[in-house]
Amino acid sequence: MFTPVILAGGSGSRLWPLSRQAFPKQFLELDGQAQGTMFQRTIARLDGLEHGDPLVVSNERHRFVVAEQLRLAKRQSSRIILEPLARNTAPAIALAALEATRDGGDPVLLILAADHHIPDEQAFQAAVASATIHANAGRLVTFGITPTHAETGFGYIQCGEPLGETGSAIAAFKEKPSTELAQEYLQSGRYLWNSGMFMFRASRFLDELERLRPDILEACRVALQHAQDDNYFLHVPAEQFALCDDESVDYAVMEHTDAGVVVPLDAGWNDLGSWAAILEVSERDADGNSLQGDVMSVDTRNSLVQSHHRLVTTVGVEGLVVIETKDAVLVAHKDQCQQVKKIVKRLQAEQREEFVAHPFVSRPWGHYDTVDKGERYQVKRITVLPGECLSLQLHYHRAEHWIVVSGTAKVVCGDKELILSENQSTYIPLGIKHSLANPGKVPLELIEVQSGAYLGEDDIVRFEDRYGRARS
Repeated sequence: MFTPVILAGGSGSRLWPLSRQAFPKQFLELDGQAQGTMFQRTIARLDGLEHGDPLVVSNERHRFVVAEQLRLAKRQSSRIILEPLARNTAPAIALAALEATRDGGDPVLLILAADHHIPDEQAFQAAVASATIHANAGRLVTFGITPTHAETGFGYIQCGEPLGETGSAIAAFKEKPSTELAQEYLQSGRYLWNSGMFMFRASRFLDELERLRPDILEACRVALQHAQDDNYFLHVPAEQFALCDDESVDYAVMEHTDAGVVVPLDAGWNDLGSWAAILEVSERDADGNSLQGDVMSVDTRNSLVQSHHRLVTTVGVEGLVVIETKDAVLVAHKDQCQQVKKIVKRLQAEQREEFVAHPFVSRPWGHYDTVDKGERYQVKRITVLPGECLSLQLHYHRAEHWIVVSGTAKVVCGDKELILSENQSTYIPLGIKHSLANPGKVPLELIEVQSGAYLGEDDIVRFEDRYGRARS
């Protein structure tokens, strides 16, 4: 019996324009197999093993995405720990271990990234079973991926003396090598790729962290002492957590412990760290192409083309990545996909909306899709799920006009309460408190037309909100 810990706080910037700050790659279906998002498949991969409900560590801004994806997958979590800012894997795992031992328990923890591709689930589960033996013996286990080629983009683990039927002592961790050194590692047969997955008893990890990095452990303890618990989310405060060093668990613990062991994993693992990696794991046609969505290709080879909004056509190209979304298009050579991060940095520096979110945005009450936008107007299509409601709020810079497309809307505007059905509409003046709810049994869909001098999502003052949100 073990407790899975799902680390779901990554940004996935190299998979822009599909992966964005508000909706990163772990919450997407990336390989075209329609088997759930990467996050959902990480949890489903554990089916058949004896484990408790997963403990999820995620970014505060993604809390409702995590909750909704768990709901859609009909999964439960023991707790969702929310980091106010990214501090790497050592603090994230420390928070999880402290939370897991809070009530006197001491489970074995299986630490998994939420965005890994592992197609051979039987081999994965066999490796977990082997790692459980080592974890129960007091060892700190990391999983090493059996290399298939001389990869320069991964760190490596050098295997030492064998420990039991499976697993080896860790001789050394190696940084990302040159091409020549990676070839030497491959030929020696003594090196594995560093996967970033771990297994150990919670107390054993905390003991080693206290010995090796007591400052990280103390900062996490203090942050948890000040955390706000709303029975579903555990909100870690930014003021205390910001004092914690940004450190990976490899640097903080695994490279220095004498209790480390590496268990080999040969399961087709891929960290899906670039669009070239997506092409590698996707189903391809006779010309080596992976074509997804409304795509027409002529004389196109070894390319990844995805359409998410409109028709995309290619003629006479080879080795390209073309990713089309509603508001952005990426065209890159598949051998240069790592350079996408440079585009993302420019978008961030220029404060472009395309860095942050898609026009389609999930909310705890449903979602909205931006249909059109101009200098002083914006049009959205809003969907409110049955029984859900938007907060009681007002805007200082915009007025709104709502037209119901389908379903039933319960509207509060100032001191008035209205029930609107299909083809009916209402006007929300600037500066007036208002709210919108769906009292019906089917989704409510409406068109919202905003007008005003400023149309940003931060022009919201909330007075009542069932989801515990402040101004956003």
